[in-house]
Amino acid sequence: MRIVIKLGTSTLAHATGHLNIRRVEELCRTLSDLKNAGHEVILVSSGAIGMGVGKLSLKERPSDMATKQAAAAVGQCELMYTYDKLFSEYNHTVAQILLTGADLRDEERRANFHSTLFRLLELGALPIINENDSVATDEISIGDNDTLGAIVAVNAEADLLILLSDIDGLYDADPHKCPDAHLLKTVSALTDDILKLAGDAGSALGTGGMATKLHAAQIATEAGIDMVIANGKSPDVLYRIVDGEDVGTRFAAKGVRV
Repeated sequence: MRIVIKLGTSTLAHATGHLNIRRVEELCRTLSDLKNAGHEVILVSSGAIGMGVGKLSLKERPSDMATKQAAAAVGQCELMYTYDKLFSEYNHTVAQILLTGADLRDEERRANFHSTLFRLLELGALPIINENDSVATDEISIGDNDTLGAIVAVNAEADLLILLSDIDGLYDADPHKCPDAHLLKTVSALTDDILKLAGDAGSALGTGGMATKLHAAQIATEAGIDMVIANGKSPDVLYRIVDGEDVGTRFAAKGVRV
């Protein structure tokens, strides 16, 4: 199975912005084991700006573009150093791909991305993809890695997209305000009522929220790809998802893959 896994900033880092070392180590071990089992794994990793915030000792996520880009440049180095070190311990080679919106809109550049991605998979590498936040502008302001994860899944012709975040899935009401809110285990269609459950934006260090995850679900399911939203606090949840267990919220693909 070819799996695209999007890791949110809240999954990778503490509230301080510094790397959650224990969790990232567990994630890399679990993902290495999934590769060892024969699955093809592609990561879409958030966290560059958030980790840059921590490493630069900033008090909060910056609001101005120049500081966001600077934080991304610093944080991306730490992210890839950490991934390379940890995956190497399990004899897996990582590859970094940084994208902007223009790379995905331009037909020739998108084709180049597609061919590079597939060649990396053929060579047994583990692609790690992020937005090129140190040079991009519109992507930092309005972009999100939930949507990027879905776009990558479509381009990779993936079987499954998994979004790991600090939430268990999609609820029928805001669980922070409604203690009786119920987790929706399966969403077979993204109706207007489902889309209205999006709520507000995500954590202080990240850019996503349920709205971006539902947008990602639209992109993935319309391309014939199942998508799961799950809590990333316990990385072994990935085993359960891949085994088809009832974890988080699963969005069922529409019809035949396109």
